Amino acid sequence: MKIAYFVHAIASCWNNGNAHFLRGLGLSLQAHGHEVVYREPRGSWSETNLLQDHGPAALESFRASFPTLKLEKYDPAHPDLDRLTDGADLVIVHEWNDPALVNALGLARKSGDFTLLFHDTHHRAATAPGEMRQFDLSGYDGVLAFGESIAEIYRANGWARRVWAFHEAADTRMFYRRLATRECDAVWIGNWGDEERSAELREFLVEPAQSLNLRTVLYGVRYPQPAIDDLASRGIEYRGWLANHKAPLAFAEAQFTVHVPRGPYARTLPGIPTIRVFEALACGIPLISAPWEDSETLFPPDCYLSARDGDEMREQMFAIMHEPALREELARNGLAAIAARHTCDHRAAQLLGIYASLHSEPEREAA
Repeated sequence: MKIAYFVHAIASCWNNGNAHFLRGLGLSLQAHGHEVVYREPRGSWSETNLLQDHGPAALESFRASFPTLKLEKYDPAHPDLDRLTDGADLVIVHEWNDPALVNALGLARKSGDFTLLFHDTHHRAATAPGEMRQFDLSGYDGVLAFGESIAEIYRANGWARRVWAFHEAADTRMFYRRLATRECDAVWIGNWGDEERSAELREFLVEPAQSLNLRTVLYGVRYPQPAIDDLASRGIEYRGWLANHKAPLAFAEAQFTVHVPRGPYARTLPGIPTIRVFEALACGIPLISAPWEDSETLFPPDCYLSARDGDEMREQMFAIMHEPALREELARNGLAAIAARHTCDHRAAQLLGIYASLHSEPEREAA
C-alpha cells in the first residue's frame, strides 16, 4: 500500500513535537511493507526557524538518522493535488496544515480513488473550536484523534463521520534504554512556548529542583529571555534546542525526568499525555508527573510517580534521588508498559486495522 502523509514538517522538530511520532509511525509502516511518502510545504515555519537557529547541519542530521523516510516538498501556494495523491491508497492529513489544503483534499477525495483521514494532535478542538470549523471534513473518511477526549468533541459536534482515538507512541527503534552516564540529576526536554504551562514549570520543575540543589538541565525552544535568566539565577542549565533523535542520550545522562502537561490537557482534556511520557518510559528513565489524569488507563500502576503540588513534587524528587530500588522499579515498569501497548508498531497495526475496516462491506455500505 502507498500512503501519502501531508504534514507541516517532518525533517524539522523545532517546536514540532508532531514530527516525533510521525517519523516513528512511518518507520513502522515501512516495516510492515508499506510505502510512506511525507508531503511537506516548502518554507514551513518549523524548518525556517530551525535553519535560522542551527543551519543546514540540523537537517543533515535528520537525513542521517532517518535515511529511509521519504519526503517530497510542494509549493503551498499551488499544490498539485492530483500529482501529490497519485497512486496513493491512503492519504492522511495532519491538522497542522493550512485549512485551504485540508479542504481541497476533501474535495479531491470525492473524485479520487483513495481513502482520506484527518489526524488531529492538538487541543484546539477544545480551546479554539472556531479555528477547527475552518476545516471541512465532509469529504474525509474519518478522523484520527490523539485521545478519547478529543474524539468525543468531534463526535459531539458532528465534525466527522467516524472518529478513532489514536494515541501517540514511542519509536522504540530510537527510544530505548541506553547506558546511563548520570551527568546530571534531572532533565526536562520541552518547549517553554506560549504561557500554556509557564507557572506549572516553575512549580513542578524549577522550584523543587532548586530547593533540592539538583543538577538540572533543560532543553527546548521558545524560552523567553527572562525565563532563561531566571533559570541561570537558580543554577539550572538551559541548553536550547535538542534534535529529538538525541533525546535518548539526554535521558541517559539523568536520574529522572518530569512530565509537565500544558494547561489545556491537565484541566480539560484528560487522558492525553505529552509524547515525552511514552519516550521517557521507553528509555527506562524514572518519571514524575505533575497533575494529569490517565482517564483512559494508558499506563498500569507504578510506571511513574505523581505529584499534586510543588511540595509533593519535591518529596518525590528526593525519593527518586535517594532510593535506587525505586528508580529501578519505575524503569522496569515503564519499559514493560511501552512494550505491551505503546510502540509505533502498535499504532501502525491500529492504523492498518482502521484502513481495513473502512474497506469492509458493511463500512462501504454505510458510507
